[in-house]
Amino acid sequence: MKETFAVLNQMVADGVIENYAVAGAIGAIFYVEPFSTEDLDVFVMTPEDPVIIELPGWDYLKAHGYTKVEKEGVVVEGWPVQFVPATTPLEREAYLNAQILNVDEVPVRVVLPEHLVAIMLNVGRPKDIARIEMFLSQDAVKLTPLEDVIKRHGLSEKWRDYRRIFLK
Repeated sequence: MKETFAVLNQMVADGVIENYAVAGAIGAIFYVEPFSTEDLDVFVMTPEDPVIIELPGWDYLKAHGYTKVEKEGVVVEGWPVQFVPATTPLEREAYLNAQILNVDEVPVRVVLPEHLVAIMLNVGRPKDIARIEMFLSQDAVKLTPLEDVIKRHGLSEKWRDYRRIFLK
């Protein structure tokens, strides 16, 4: 996976994308015990124009030999990478506040755990709910900053429901 992150970093260095922030399951694995996942989700900023529906960096990736598409992502060094436009205020905040962590000495921008949990709470799929429990039970998220993110992004009711059902 470090090779995949190196390609993403090179895309930033070459000005192909402004930056990226690892989200989704791989983002979660930076904070909690590993679990199975099949792709790498990265938030990117895209033009505000809703007519533009082009994968950021697609021409760059093709020119560098990454032409295989699998599971909604371009395969980069063995991993399907899904470039997800950060379109909601929560996703944009997550992108802008990502922290730099390392994978085998390769710097990687990763969404903060509080934003990951808020995004999972908002999406609300069964696997997201299970991952929230992982973050909480492994003390991988700070509750005060999490509740601040939840409140700012209008997720207080979902958080109350989650706590009522799962934190008895």
